[in-house]
Amino acid sequence: MTLVNRINNSLFLRLFLIFSATVIVFFIIITFSIRQIDRNWRSERLSPLPDFYLDNITLIVDNIGVPPDLERASQLSQELSLTIIIRSPHINWQSDDQNDLDISDAEFVRRLSDEAQMMEVGAEDVIRVSRGGYEYYLNRRVPTLSEYDYVVVYLGLAMAALVLLLNFWLVRRLLAPVQQLREGAERICDGDLSYRVKSTRTDELGELTDSVNHMADSLQSMLEAKRQLLLAISHELRTPITRAKLQLEFLDDGMVKEALGDDINEIDLLITDLIEAERLSNQHQALLAEHVDFADYISLVLQAYHDYKGGVIFEPPEQDASVSIDKLRTRLLLTNIVNNAIRHGRDKPITVRVSFSNTHVLLEVEDQGEGISAEHMQHLSEPFYRADSARQRNTGGFGLGLYLCQLIAQAHGGRLEISSELGVGTHVKVYLPYEQEQQEQRDDE
Repeated sequence: MTLVNRINNSLFLRLFLIFSATVIVFFIIITFSIRQIDRNWRSERLSPLPDFYLDNITLIVDNIGVPPDLERASQLSQELSLTIIIRSPHINWQSDDQNDLDISDAEFVRRLSDEAQMMEVGAEDVIRVSRGGYEYYLNRRVPTLSEYDYVVVYLGLAMAALVLLLNFWLVRRLLAPVQQLREGAERICDGDLSYRVKSTRTDELGELTDSVNHMADSLQSMLEAKRQLLLAISHELRTPITRAKLQLEFLDDGMVKEALGDDINEIDLLITDLIEAERLSNQHQALLAEHVDFADYISLVLQAYHDYKGGVIFEPPEQDASVSIDKLRTRLLLTNIVNNAIRHGRDKPITVRVSFSNTHVLLEVEDQGEGISAEHMQHLSEPFYRADSARQRNTGGFGLGLYLCQLIAQAHGGRLEISSELGVGTHVKVYLPYEQEQQEQRDDE
């Protein structure tokens, strides 16, 4: 494999090259900027005094005059970039207040002329001229950053910022598939096993994308195999159950016959729930939807509970509305919720409400029963989950009821919400859209 192919197929190698190139470019920029500034600084600060100053010391002092013309001295200081200090018993003047030279510590270096001497104050070279009772000290002004230096600094910073932005763009482009992988993993986790992450990369992220897609394929295959097996077993069990019911009719009436009948009916109900749950868990399962007057239909279903001791109270809306629903599955949804309310309602009244909004219909079932503890709330709609595992079958069921209710609500494009408080009761809300077909189209989009 060539080096180019290795780079194209390795995310880590490309990131290493990007960061290495960034470090090198930064080093070059900073080094160049520092050298340019340092070169300019040294050329002004560390170069020896030019011959102009040494040869024209007398001329400079003559221009200042004796006694000194301080205004002229200040002008020469600006023009020649000098710090000029004048001392006498009557004058203590300095052209540059920012220069903190202490000429009292000046040390003799060499004589330049009868009037001029080279002195040293710290690391600074100072020329002293004595004339007419006055002492004139001349010193090169400490150089500051010039406009050129500022240009170099700003240009270096701009180039560094540009390199950072380019580096950010390259890294973001390299890691773009990470966002796609996250979205794909969330969709697969939500149950959309048909979703696949698209990628044309051949590096580590491309291999990871292929692994995620392969995992989704495997999960989809296993779940489909489980579904088909469960449906096949459920259908096969129907035949012996039917024969058992037929044989049961030939037994004499009594407690044994009644108990066997209850057990067989319970198994038959479990198989029915299993088949219905597997059918609804298929996202492509179409509902047999038709328009019905929703409140009237709910009222009709609730007539089956007129013998309930606590009473089922129906609160209809002021005006009914037509809703597209699968009538049989909506009946199953409502009866499962009401049966749960009766089973744990402690013979207290159960209230069923129907209301309409601009986008959906709301079906509510509220009881005043024993309630459910908070630790069980998030698991209520899971298959075969029972809040109290010690319950008997006639009081606890198989744990498929609310799971079926959630599947039915989702199949209609709606949702199921449950709230409960121990000792107070449970409140179940079902939101269903008016038009199930329109909801399916929005999901497809």
